[in-house]
Amino acid sequence: MCRRCQTGLPNAEKRPRLKLKALNWKEDKHNGRFIISLKRIAFCLDHPGRHALSAAAGLVGAIIFGFLISMIHALVSIRFQADQVVSGVAINILAVGLTGFLLQFIFKTSGNSPSVPSLPAMPIPLLSKIPVLGDIFFNQSPIVYIALLAVPLSAFVLFRTPLGLRIRAVGEHPKAADTVGINVFKLRYLGVGLSGILGGLGGAYLSIGQLNIFTEGMTNGRGYIALAAVIFGKWNPWGALGACLLFGFADAIQISLQNAGVNIPSDFLLMLPYILTLIALAGFIGRSRPPAAAGAPYEK
Repeated sequence: MCRRCQTGLPNAEKRPRLKLKALNWKEDKHNGRFIISLKRIAFCLDHPGRHALSAAAGLVGAIIFGFLISMIHALVSIRFQADQVVSGVAINILAVGLTGFLLQFIFKTSGNSPSVPSLPAMPIPLLSKIPVLGDIFFNQSPIVYIALLAVPLSAFVLFRTPLGLRIRAVGEHPKAADTVGINVFKLRYLGVGLSGILGGLGGAYLSIGQLNIFTEGMTNGRGYIALAAVIFGKWNPWGALGACLLFGFADAIQISLQNAGVNIPSDFLLMLPYILTLIALAGFIGRSRPPAAAGAPYEK
């Protein structure tokens, strides 16, 4: 049975990217930072993933570049206290031009890169043989497993460890955290850096996990859907996972309907995940409370 047609659960071939991005939105917001450039961080990281000599090297390159790009945002918004929305938009614009330029400079082409090897699927013995669910969850790219493991790990760190308590304190009341000796700036840099790494993994999955090609604009707004997933999930890793599964289900539905040749305009079907995002935000954004100091620069 076709993997895309088996179930609409997480559309496992695509949603690890969304889950990783939702998790790094969440990690970053808990310490008070807000990376609106996350979509373009992942977009930038699609490119080094494509140009690497091997898929493994591309994955490492994506992680490194994701961290470096996030540190640019951190430096501007934490050290120089610039408006982080402005900083994020600037990185978005930079990424659009930079990826297009690198595509032409390195591959001597525009639009799409040449095809290169992608990360192979790693089936888990026994579990991958479970009917329907086994192929969806246990016969996937290594990045899928990282995305799935990142959810309980993030929840444990944030809500069950002293480090998580400090991160949440920095996001809720940085002045009080600073008063008791917590290094606010260090933890915010840490949060932004982890966000960049996860964003890099998400970008790498799209180009060398799901596909084996880089295409300009291939993120297609999913970074903003990841933000919606965090809001819809009430800033909790498990809630964000549930929201990603819901949005992934909508994406899987539109793909299945197109494959089935349903007499509905394809443009309308492509709108389904985004329509669901708007509905979710309209119903939950007022009841989902972010960390109190999210987006606010901190001065000693």
